[in-house]
Amino acid sequence: MSLAAPTVDLIALHPEPGATPDEVRWVVPDAPLPAPGRAAEVPAELGSLIADGTLVEVQVLPGCIATRAASAGEWRRCGPRVRQAVAAALADPGRWRTEAGDAPDDRDLIEAVHRLLAGDVGDYVRSHGGAIELVDVRDGVVGVRLRGACHGCPASAFTLRARFERRLRAECPGLVAVEAR
Repeated sequence: MSLAAPTVDLIALHPEPGATPDEVRWVVPDAPLPAPGRAAEVPAELGSLIADGTLVEVQVLPGCIATRAASAGEWRRCGPRVRQAVAAALADPGRWRTEAGDAPDDRDLIEAVHRLLAGDVGDYVRSHGGAIELVDVRDGVVGVRLRGACHGCPASAFTLRARFERRLRAECPGLVAVEAR
């Protein structure tokens, strides 16, 4: 028995800010995603947004589709169309093709994480009674554990994204994701 792809109306997704102001990540908790990597081919509706310059990049990341607009100011205008196009594209998974090899070497990521945690990012976290512990790195995804005062802190997600992930992405632009475990 084969399972049919979910219809557009049944695909749950929600937007979250990306690593930069021109990026929106469409989090997809329940639908299967194409293989991780930069999208080389996508279904027609999403492809037309790339062709007309509304989107400059689409990338499949663990648990989400990252879309980059031509500029940060475009999201109010194009957000609903992009959402519809992403949902339609996910309902047609056989039409996706992604490029592999965009993620940095995991050893480079491990070294960059250690430098950041030994430097000013780690100093900042420790000054608040917390710690960020490297759990693992696999295929460009960095897994960390928040300890001490960071564990359960309402501001920990902001610290992780604005301080740690932003700096790590600046050193390793091909970083796929940072996940708190």
